[in-house]
Amino acid sequence: MSGQKNGLTYAQAGVDIDAGNEMVERIKPLVRSTRRSGADGEIGGFGGLFDLKAAGFSDPILVAANDGVGTKLKIAILAGKHDTIGIDLVAMCVNDLVVQGAEPLLFLDYFATGKLDPEQGVAIVGGIANGCRMAGCALIGGETAEMPGMYHGNDYDLAGFAVGAAERGQLLPTDDIVEGDILLGLASSGVHSNGYSLVRRTVELSGLGWGDPAPFSDGQTLAEALLEPTRIYVKPLLKAVRGTHGIKALAHITGGGFPDNIPRVLSKDFSAELDLGAIDVPPVFSWLARTGGIRPEEMMRTFNCGIGMVAVVAAGQAAQVAAVLQEAGETVTTIGRIVPRRDAGVIYRGMLSL
Repeated sequence: MSGQKNGLTYAQAGVDIDAGNEMVERIKPLVRSTRRSGADGEIGGFGGLFDLKAAGFSDPILVAANDGVGTKLKIAILAGKHDTIGIDLVAMCVNDLVVQGAEPLLFLDYFATGKLDPEQGVAIVGGIANGCRMAGCALIGGETAEMPGMYHGNDYDLAGFAVGAAERGQLLPTDDIVEGDILLGLASSGVHSNGYSLVRRTVELSGLGWGDPAPFSDGQTLAEALLEPTRIYVKPLLKAVRGTHGIKALAHITGGGFPDNIPRVLSKDFSAELDLGAIDVPPVFSWLARTGGIRPEEMMRTFNCGIGMVAVVAAGQAAQVAAVLQEAGETVTTIGRIVPRRDAGVIYRGMLSL
């Protein structure tokens, strides 16, 4: 080896192991804050452990989901605001678990970047831990990948993986959905985490900068308003599912909006009839539609338009379910009903107030 001309290190190649170790030490308290029955909230091993028996399950069916945040990340990067994007990451996964009647139990994240900035990484994981606490699941591990040359500038990417469980026989949707069942809509917190390529194109057309005042939200910059985290519906929905037994199906309104997501929980015998006039559309969607010249049909297939979750509920229990959800902090509106199958899985009545 005496003839070797150089002594390259991993750091010289662009990967800083020390920075990675620093970040791990700084996020350990955040991870511990997500402890719950079945998980001790520690990281550092080769894999995370979860004890289903300690979590209170006797005959569980496991349900798994994974997702990302899409190009909403670009706004976080451009605005230099990284403390809430982790909430979005958790929300997109755990909301997909609870619609199947499952309680989220554990979460793992994947954070990839070209150059690791421990401060930025801690902010991102802080948001993930916050989301996990909201959902009642434990952050039991993850992966931080520093990959020089794979990402441009300050770009990074996030992916999340969640596992939940439900007792056998208690999964949703049920098989007793009938004509006349009521559709309850749970209000969204804004755009959530879908349609941001169209959002960013609309912002370009508006001529506004990310630091400019948001035209639709007093006291916030445009970036702050558009980075409002995705609402996590887990705890209120589990309370309603377990406490009323009146919820037959749940649809998480993500990419594809109403027409693509609601039919996923219905048999081919039924359609969802939506009363568009009953939906209280938040100002952000009116601004997007007006500024981008986006037609209502395109809005409803791209965005949640103010309804982040739809529950199919037995007609006789709709008031009870709505009361439980409202008591848990949700804004609930009756937005339609189940009807015999027609040409489309979703049928519209009235007009969306854009």
